[in-house]
Amino acid sequence: MTTPTPPTRPEPTRLRWAVLGPGVIARDFLVGLRASSRGTLHAVGSRSPERAAAFAAENGAPVSGTYEEVVVHDDVDAVYVATVNSTHLRLVEASLAAGKAVLCEKPLTPSLADSSAMLEAVARSGVPFLEAFKYRFGPLADRLRELLADGAIGEVHLVDAAFGGRDTRGVGRLYDPALGGGAILDVGAYPASFAVGVATASGAVAADLSGVDGLAAADAVDVAVLSRAGIVGETGVDLHASVALGIGSLTATLRTSVRSDLDGAVAIHGSHGSIEVPDVWGSRTGSGDRLVLRRVGRDVEEVRVPVVQPMAAEADAVAVALATGAVEAPEMTWGESLFTARVLEAWRRALD
Repeated sequence: MTTPTPPTRPEPTRLRWAVLGPGVIARDFLVGLRASSRGTLHAVGSRSPERAAAFAAENGAPVSGTYEEVVVHDDVDAVYVATVNSTHLRLVEASLAAGKAVLCEKPLTPSLADSSAMLEAVARSGVPFLEAFKYRFGPLADRLRELLADGAIGEVHLVDAAFGGRDTRGVGRLYDPALGGGAILDVGAYPASFAVGVATASGAVAADLSGVDGLAAADAVDVAVLSRAGIVGETGVDLHASVALGIGSLTATLRTSVRSDLDGAVAIHGSHGSIEVPDVWGSRTGSGDRLVLRRVGRDVEEVRVPVVQPMAAEADAVAVALATGAVEAPEMTWGESLFTARVLEAWRRALD
């Protein structure tokens, strides 16, 4: 199967973005757009036209309306889907049908079936699509991928990653199963996607996960649950969860929580050494800036890299894809998005 050719469109000086879902994460994305060299806010969509209009007026966007009205606007080039993950599939499909490039917040959807359906629509559309894992962009992520691809620590056999934070409210989206709540789908998507990235960059998963063929390859790789533990709350969503997974030739130990702060450092262990990243996730305004390389028979090496605005970087990656006729960004391929959805599904089912 070949990837459809993207439609021809005028080349704007700066990509004109529509934001769907004017909430907290959308405000953070606007901070990124202001630091972007290739994008600007142009439209705002919401279930409530009044809320969309207020957000648009506050932030200087000339267009607002319902989701359906905004995505079909001729002067919108790209759409940022910032709504709860249970609504992502419908909004992404509508945006793709309108011929818009899409940046979709993580995770794609609450289920592997819906994520697969979304990526099938992506593959048919011929327009750029990217899942918004901001830590995948910038010098730190680039350097880490280079070290793994070059075999700097030999054959990689273990990755350990965690992400969690303390939320004491006990109510709201995080605790609602109908809205894709729970630790695994919220912050657990970060260590899950990190393990996938390590597996692909290091060759622990030998398949090329880019393009349409990459979707088929990702669907064929086994993910085995080796051990698991967790705490499920009264509403039925996971509050704490840990898992050991077999992914290709490596083992991934992952932890997440919405009720406890977890150390965000990650470690990758290989046959000839290890790589530690003290702050791989960074923040919504700045990427991580260092890693520690420990190799057998060598001095410990601290690698420092420049900090970038990660939400600007992911938005600019969509703009680059659109300008060059590409349909995905190498930092987070479609196959890696599907693979991450498989890991999340395996992790959640292990707690049932």
